[in-house]
Amino acid sequence: MKKIIFLVAIIISSSTIYSQNNDSDLARVKKINGVEAYIMCEPLREYEVVVDVNTGAKAESILTGGLINKSIAGRVEQFINRAKKENANFDAIVYTSGKRIVGVKFKDAGTEQNKGIGRVTKMKGHPVFVMCDPLKSYQSLKTKGGGIKWKSAFTAGLVNNSIEEDVQKIVKKLEDVKNVEAFYFDGTKEGEAISFTK
Repeated sequence: MKKIIFLVAIIISSSTIYSQNNDSDLARVKKINGVEAYIMCEPLREYEVVVDVNTGAKAESILTGGLINKSIAGRVEQFINRAKKENANFDAIVYTSGKRIVGVKFKDAGTEQNKGIGRVTKMKGHPVFVMCDPLKSYQSLKTKGGGIKWKSAFTAGLVNNSIEEDVQKIVKKLEDVKNVEAFYFDGTKEGEAISFTK
């Protein structure tokens, strides 16, 4: 009997340690125009896709010859507006990569533990929080901007980076920051190297 109790205690202890170490990639997403936005972040809740849209032409980029481009938040808002024009009834948008986004309907009502919560993508082995807040507290180590978007400039604004490409570009500039544990993007044209506070 003592062996069984000891074994159960070890299993519970191990699963607690695993879940504590594994929650560094969980985030609470933000709402844009009343819609939960899962950007490079997978919802914890099950869902079905109800609408699929692409970004379309970027007038701002074309008018400036590719020198001025929308921020991440500006592009997400553009995605949401296009999805709403499709008259689809959706609870959230999910962007993983490329220049497409999907509107989704959740299959359940959600709970306090999973409503608005998602698991973020990793780059360079670290979680990347794009327009969502880590569940763990953190501190900023260094901030960098993306700089000129050469693809956009060379094509006079006809071809632009995806959100993922912009994030990758900034992550590459921040990956060597001492003590970096994750990257944070608030939706502007900058990103931060962050570390979690204990």
